[in-house]
Amino acid sequence: MRVKQYASAGGSYMLTHREYFNSKADIWDSLCAPEEKAKLETIIRGLNIAPGSTVLDVGCGTGILIPYLLAAVGPAGRIVALDIAEAMLERAQSKGFPANVEFICADVVSIPYPDATFDEVICNSAFPHFPHKLKALKEMARVLKPGGRVVICHTKARETINNLHRSLGGVIAGDQIPPGSEMMGMLVAAGLTGIEIDEGHDYYLASGVKARYE
Repeated sequence: MRVKQYASAGGSYMLTHREYFNSKADIWDSLCAPEEKAKLETIIRGLNIAPGSTVLDVGCGTGILIPYLLAAVGPAGRIVALDIAEAMLERAQSKGFPANVEFICADVVSIPYPDATFDEVICNSAFPHFPHKLKALKEMARVLKPGGRVVICHTKARETINNLHRSLGGVIAGDQIPPGSEMMGMLVAAGLTGIEIDEGHDYYLASGVKARYE
């Protein structure tokens, strides 16, 4: 399957972020240690994603999350892996995932799918890099089915991630996970309910559910 590409709705910031992550594609998998992968597997299992679900993997990178999502949704499910960086997607595609995985090169603030398409929207290790975070959350909520869930997850604590980005500098120096109250406000403003924010000592989870009736 070829990677489908869509024009970015963003400005010049997308070029710099895209270039940054394209430049990291060849080494990205090596940056995810075995213990990080084990945590990801635990996180996805804990979400209790229903078999047969349609899942959007936002900021999928090289597809690190896809094996765990496939185990959750099973052969009757479907995964759409979305990223802004073409080189990341090409690396993910080269891993030989089954036909129920689709790759899309697009901007999270302009997801090329109709309203109410997905049962779950999972964003792993990407949310800090979205300059327009509320707009991104609203777009994720738009493509959710009523009763569907948005999940933001990381295998490190919020402050650990924020400090790491500051120390790396460059285009990602200011890419931060917002504090709890701000994150809560954005999830609510995106139209989500049942908000949960879990800031562990070595992980981060934030989620919300799209109302079944509006």
